[in-house]
Parts: sequence; C-alpha cells; structure tokens
Amino acid sequence: MAQENNPKRTEISALGEFGLIDHLTKNVQLRNRSSIKGIGDDAAIIEAGDGQVKVLTQDLLVEGVHFDLMYHPLQHLGYKSVVVNLSDIYAMNAWPEQITVGLGVSNRFSVEALEQLYEGMLAACEKFGVDMIGGDTTSSQAGLIISISALGYAKKEDIVYRDTAQVGDVIAVSGDLGGAYMGLQMLEREKQVYMENPEVQPNLEHETYIVGRQLLPQPRRDIIELLEEVKIKPTAMIDISDGLSSDLLHICHRSGVGCRIYEERLPIAEETRERAMKFKIAPATCALNGGEDYELLFTLSAEDADKLKGALDLTMIGECTKPKDGFKFITQGGQVHELVAQGWQHT
Repeated sequence: MAQENNPKRTEISALGEFGLIDHLTKNVQLRNRSSIKGIGDDAAIIEAGDGQVKVLTQDLLVEGVHFDLMYHPLQHLGYKSVVVNLSDIYAMNAWPEQITVGLGVSNRFSVEALEQLYEGMLAACEKFGVDMIGGDTTSSQAGLIISISALGYAKKEDIVYRDTAQVGDVIAVSGDLGGAYMGLQMLEREKQVYMENPEVQPNLEHETYIVGRQLLPQPRRDIIELLEEVKIKPTAMIDISDGLSSDLLHICHRSGVGCRIYEERLPIAEETRERAMKFKIAPATCALNGGEDYELLFTLSAEDADKLKGALDLTMIGECTKPKDGFKFITQGGQVHELVAQGWQHT
C-alpha cells in the first residue's frame, strides 16, 4: 500500500540493469576489515589471512529471462549455470573451489528432470575441480529459478580488478566473439519454425559451433593458467557476459581511461561471420554487442603485451587512451565511431 500512495514512481527500465544496481547500492558501506572489495567487480574479495583472499560471486538464472527450456537441455543448463559463475572467479585472476546451489522449482518438473539438471552441474564441478557444498530448494510459481554462488581463492597480490587499467595499456581478449549471440539467433529461429509447424524438425546440423557457444559456454581457466605460467598479471580484467562494448566500458569507466579498438582486429569465428551475414547482421555488431561469450577481456602493460604476442587464442584489439580521447571504435574503412554500451539484454 505504501508503494501505491507514493506519487513518485521510476520505472526500472529507465535505469537499466547496471544503473539499477548502482542506484540501489549507492549507500552500501563496508563495515568489516575483512571485506576488501564489495560491489562493483566480477566478484567480492574477503580477507582470509596469511596473504590469501577468498573470492565470492553469485549469479541468478530465471526461466523465460535467461533461458528457454524449449531448446536448452537441462543437462546443458546445469553445466552453464555453474560455469558462468566460475568465469567470474577466473576474471579476478583467482581459482574457484566451491559452489552452493539454490533452486526454485515449479511442480511441472519431475525428480528425473532435476536429476538431469544436477548431472550437468556435477559435470562442470568435476571438469573444473570444484566442490558442490550446499544450497537450498524451494517451490516456485514462475518456472525454474537457479541461483549459484561460487567461492574461490587467490594470493592477495594476484587479484585483478576492473578499475586498475592505465593509459597506454594494450587491450586483449581471449577466444572469439559473437558466437553465443548468433547461436541464440539460430535457436530462436528454429523455435519459431517449430511453433508454426511442429512437424518440422530443427535444422542445426551445420550450426554446432555457434549453438554450442550459447548452450555450453566454457570459462577460460586455460588463460589464467597461461598468465600464471608466464608470470604476467593483467592491469585490469573482466569476463565478457554482457558484450564486448559494455564490458570494456566497465573497465574504462572504473579505471578512468578512454579506449580505442579496431574492427579489423576483432576475433570472429568464420561460422559466426557466415551466419551473421545470412541474418543480415554485421559481424562486428555481434562481437561488440552480443553477450554470453564468457571470454576474458583484459588490459596489459605494453611490455607484457609484447611477451604474449603470438600466444594461442589471444588477440590484441586496441589500447587504453587518455580519458579526454573518449571511447572509440575504428572501422576497417578508418571511420571513427563512439563505442556505446548496448550490451546484452535478456528477453
């Protein structure tokens, strides 16, 4: 009733996801000495003693918002729900160790269906050496809700934040971009075909790469292992969950730097490029604004970037500039555009 009597009403859509988080958390204060880093990064950092820290993150997946069970197998969904959290831990240059699982389940799910979901979760735990140590289950009136928390560890001096990039740093990204977005377009197209005519079977035979990027993303533990092996610490890092443009601008705004990236350097898989062209979507748009690639985006000193040139599955896509130079995207034709945080919008 109090809400109805309040004449002031701001729609959540007016702020957007990140604006809403900033608005709701603007008065949050850390009161405990053990709380080293709170809201504002891929994960929170907690003092653990002896030069060690614990790294904590949480992610929420809601049916109809983050996933569609018409084309998302439960085993795949269980796997994905774990690895998206592990990706946040890796983005802090840390190592995940434990997860807890919270589920909201409606009565349309059977025990056998939930067994499939857990099979996927446990497969991810086994692959990345993580223990499932607890959680909670409750009923839901709105389908399936998955909430996972992940806990990791690192040496205090190894942690990498979003807000420590420097002018002159090189911007690097792992893997390739835009594949998950195009995988989603394919899945949505086949869903519409099926809805119109259930007799028609899905035609995804030649789309296994991009569909796999959407349904079974892989966190880049190998990149963290590589950085440790060559003894290089990025100056700033984030995982690409909301799209390259949005996540790069997170680093820039937090660090107080500008950026310049180049279309010709964007790593885009041939399968992604071909499918984007057939959908009449510019491949660069998929790379910049598509989400859920779960690649690592990080900045490096020029000296460290030179050491990593030629490293497998790493691409140097630009550099950090002075704040007054803004956030620029240079096309293959040499045109300069403002980099805009359109990012990933769940439907």
